[in-house]
Amino acid sequence: MLNNWNILFWEYDFLSPYLLWLLLLVPVFIFLMWQNEKKKEGEVKFSRTEGEQIQLETIWISDLRKVFIGLYAFVTILLIFALAKPFDWKSDENFNESYKNGIDIVIAMDVSLSMFARDFEPNRMEASKVIAKEFIDGRRGDRIGLVVFAGEAYTACPTTLDYSILKDQIDKVTGENLEQGTAIGTGLGTAVSRLRNDSLPSKVVILLTDGSNCAGEVTPEVAAELARAKNVRVYTIGMGTNGEALSPIITPFGVRFENVPVEIDEKTLNNIAVKTGGKYFRATDNESLQVIYKEIEKLEKRKILDKQYKSDPPANPSGFLNWAIVIAILTWSSKSILFRTNE
Repeated sequence: MLNNWNILFWEYDFLSPYLLWLLLLVPVFIFLMWQNEKKKEGEVKFSRTEGEQIQLETIWISDLRKVFIGLYAFVTILLIFALAKPFDWKSDENFNESYKNGIDIVIAMDVSLSMFARDFEPNRMEASKVIAKEFIDGRRGDRIGLVVFAGEAYTACPTTLDYSILKDQIDKVTGENLEQGTAIGTGLGTAVSRLRNDSLPSKVVILLTDGSNCAGEVTPEVAAELARAKNVRVYTIGMGTNGEALSPIITPFGVRFENVPVEIDEKTLNNIAVKTGGKYFRATDNESLQVIYKEIEKLEKRKILDKQYKSDPPANPSGFLNWAIVIAILTWSSKSILFRTNE
């Protein structure tokens, strides 16, 4: 019901966005209306002297006419937005229709010891968990799963629509029981294998790592070929600041933190993304990682719109039309009362 009065245009996409160019005519509309107001002759007959007439003048009448012009212009803007056929991705009214053809996503997350480096707040591991859960909260109707890898990989959560279970599994991930190392190829191969051939047409892997491939029997190149053969897009994220980072080091006396150079195999990560039709990103802090996930979310929304809908999603211009009608009626009636003519 609230969507029938929602005119927050930035929350909408538009089926006919080219009609929004009509907004450029609104200033012309305002100018013409103001010129017409200035040319109007007085509507009230006044039989006394000119001096007495001047004494009765008041500035608020002129200002009020400007307000009415502004309101009519606002009504015009609302009508233009309605003509552009707005629809809301998150609208409950079109949820089933819009998301019945969602996508399959597997997040492949590096959980090796280096992910405890402190160039992110509080460290890379925790930052990647928090922002991955924010990304999950922003999806609707997509089956999402989780694969974790270090020197080996396993499926922490198969693709599911139950996001609460998925986020619980993300919280529990530590990497303590995995062989150490960074097996990018194994992690990617495991993620791709979770996307079955009979799954939804659109399949995506988000691969996050802070190092280079140094373990596992599957090379990143072989895993990328497997992803391409299964029509899986892979978005790769290199996680780590530029330069050095305070990172955990295993010593005979236990784990200690030292500043070590950040070494990410960006060439390999970029090749994986290019080969599979995805994109490579570099995250150097919490904010940039958050921006990357938002960018991936936008890219995959476009994929749904372009490839998943067999028909256009339903437009919902009711919010713009309802406000346009209400404001137009109130403006016209107020103007008629305040500036009524005496016949």
